[in-house]
Amino acid sequence: MVSPPVDRAPQLEWGVASIALPGETTSGDLHIVQAFPGGALMGVVDGLGHGAEAALAARRAVAELAQHAGESPIGLVQRSHQALAGTRGVVMSVASYNARDHTLTWIGVGNVEGFLVRSDPGARPARESILLRGGVVGHDLPQLRAAVMPVAPEDTLIFVTDGIRPDFLDDLNLAEAPQPLADLILRQSAKRTDDGLVLVVRVRPK
Repeated sequence: MVSPPVDRAPQLEWGVASIALPGETTSGDLHIVQAFPGGALMGVVDGLGHGAEAALAARRAVAELAQHAGESPIGLVQRSHQALAGTRGVVMSVASYNARDHTLTWIGVGNVEGFLVRSDPGARPARESILLRGGVVGHDLPQLRAAVMPVAPEDTLIFVTDGIRPDFLDDLNLAEAPQPLADLILRQSAKRTDDGLVLVVRVRPK
């Protein structure tokens, strides 16, 4: 199944796959893909721990991100930090895609890994990783600094929580559409000792 585009302007399609820790009925790992005029916000939020309290913190963060999706990633993390006071807190990585100039601005706090894999076989570097800063959104926010980079058609953005093994990119077939690719990563690389989530977003041809 091919996931629908976010909307016509951002020219993105996406897929997500997730699993709760065995024995839990809810997951604290959540995602967001939210279009706004001229772009889209993508991100993954991991509530600390697991179970209902982790899910509560993650839902609150996602709601804050969705409400202000068009703002800068730094501003969104700061808003989330304020909104999560009194909760367990979360770790999170978010990326804002600008469809007008074809750039991606991303930032991460904690250990939600993010990778941008280039479609051009001659691109150097062929893969870029989000710069993660230690901390907990809602408790201990580090100094924030976002990175901006160009993106091209068929480039693929992948976010994973720490419930996914870090070697998931080894021998991965990126020719798959985003939803089958997300399903494959989860099936092959979920640790099953924590909640796990995979978000795959691809820039569609113009």
